[in-house]
Amino acid sequence: MMRRWRTRGSLVVTLMLAGCASYQAQPLATAPNLAPNVAALDRTIPATKTGGSATTLQPGQTFSVGQVGLLAILNDPDLKSERGQLGVAQATALSASLLPNPSIGLGFAALISGPGSTPSYAASLTEDIQSLITYHARVAAARADLGSVNAQLLWNEWQVAQDARLLATQIYFANIQIRDRTREFKLLSEELSSVRQAAASGSLDLTAEAPLTAAAASASSALASARLDQIKAWQQLDALLGLEPSVRFDISQPEIPALPGSPDDLLSTLPSRRPDLLALRLGYNAQEERVRAAILAQFPALSLGAAWGSDTSNVVSLGPQVTMDLPIFNRNQGGIATERATRELLQAQYQAELDKAAGTVKGLVKRISVLNDDVASASAEADIAQRQAHDAEQAYSQGNLDQRSLVDYQTTALDRELEVTDLRNSLDSDQLALSIELGVGLPQTRLAPQNPTHQTKVTKS
Repeated sequence: MMRRWRTRGSLVVTLMLAGCASYQAQPLATAPNLAPNVAALDRTIPATKTGGSATTLQPGQTFSVGQVGLLAILNDPDLKSERGQLGVAQATALSASLLPNPSIGLGFAALISGPGSTPSYAASLTEDIQSLITYHARVAAARADLGSVNAQLLWNEWQVAQDARLLATQIYFANIQIRDRTREFKLLSEELSSVRQAAASGSLDLTAEAPLTAAAASASSALASARLDQIKAWQQLDALLGLEPSVRFDISQPEIPALPGSPDDLLSTLPSRRPDLLALRLGYNAQEERVRAAILAQFPALSLGAAWGSDTSNVVSLGPQVTMDLPIFNRNQGGIATERATRELLQAQYQAELDKAAGTVKGLVKRISVLNDDVASASAEADIAQRQAHDAEQAYSQGNLDQRSLVDYQTTALDRELEVTDLRNSLDSDQLALSIELGVGLPQTRLAPQNPTHQTKVTKS
C-alpha cells in the first residue's frame, strides 16, 4: 500500500513540475542591426483582405509613396520594440482568466502528556468567494484592455506610415526643387560670368555686376538649403525604415487616392474606424467593467470551505468553515470612488480626442480648398511665365533681346515653377494628413510582425 502511494505521489509531483515555467537567458544585442540596402529589408506585405495574397516589393523598383509607408510599418525599429506591449497585455488577460487557487491548511499536534491516546490532526480546504464574484468583470476588463493595446499599436503603425509617406512626398518635391534651383543658379552664374568679362573689357559699367552677384548668391543659398533639407528628409526616412543613413532609392510622383466619401460622412463614422479612438473606446469599456467589479467587491471578503480534524481522544469532526470580513468600516467605498472617477476621466479624454479630430479635419478641408485655388492660380502664372521665357529665347536668337533680359525671363519662369512645386508639396501633404485624420488610406489590420492570433481589425460597431 505504501509503495502504491509513493508511486502516485511521485507521479503527481512530476506532473506539477512539468507544468512549471523554466528560466532561459535572453542576452541583449551587441551591435546595431541597420539594413545596408533596400534588399535587406522585409519587403513582403501580408494580405490584408480575406482571400488576398501577400505582395513582395522588388528592391530596385521605384516605390510609390504608399509603398514607402508600408515598408516603414514592416521595418521601423520602434514598431518592432512595441510588440512587448502586446505581450504584457496578453499576460494580463491570461492572469485575469485564471481562477484563484483554493487554500489548504494542515495541522498536527503530538501527544506529550495527559489522558489522550493519539496525536491530533487538522485539515481545511477553503476558496475565496469574492474573487469568484468579480471574476467575469475582471476578465472582461482585461480582454478590453488587450483590444485597446492592439488598436493603439495599429494606430502607431498608421503614424509611422504617415510620417514615412510625408517624408517620401517631401523628398520627391525636393528633387524637383533642387533641379529647378540648379538650373536657376547655372543661368545666373553664366550671366554673371558674361557681365564680368564685359566689365573687364570695358564694354559694361562695373555697377551692372552688383544685381547679378546678389541674385547668384541668393540662388546659391537657396540651392544649398534645399539640398540640406533633402538630406535631413532622407536620413529621417532611412531611420523609419531601419536603413543606414546613406541609403537612397527612387520615389515616384505622389498619387493621393480620392476619399471614399465626403469628409462630413467619414467624420460621422470616425469613432468606429480610427484606431486611436477605438483604443480609447475599448479602454473605456475596460473601465466600465472595473467599476462593475468594484461594486461587486462591496460583498465582504469571504472564504468558504470544509474543515476536518481529530483530537487526542480520537474524536473525529467534519464541517463547513467560513471566514469573512465584517463590512463595518470599509465597504470598498474608496475603490468604487476611484474607479468611477477614472471612468469620468477616460470619458472626458475620449470626448477631447474626438473634438480634436473633428477640428483638425475641418481645418484641413479648408486648407486644402485654399491650396487647390492657389495651385491653380500659381500654375496659370507659371504657364504664362514659361511662354514669356520661350518668346524671350526666340527674340534673343533673332538679336532682338539682350542676354540679361533673357536671363530675367528664364529665372522668373523657374521661380514660378518653384512656387507651384512648394504649393503642390503642401497640398499633397495636407491630403495625406486628411486621409489619416479620417481613418482611411491604410490597412485596417496590423502588418508589423506579431502573433497571428492577435491581429486587430477596426470594424464598425
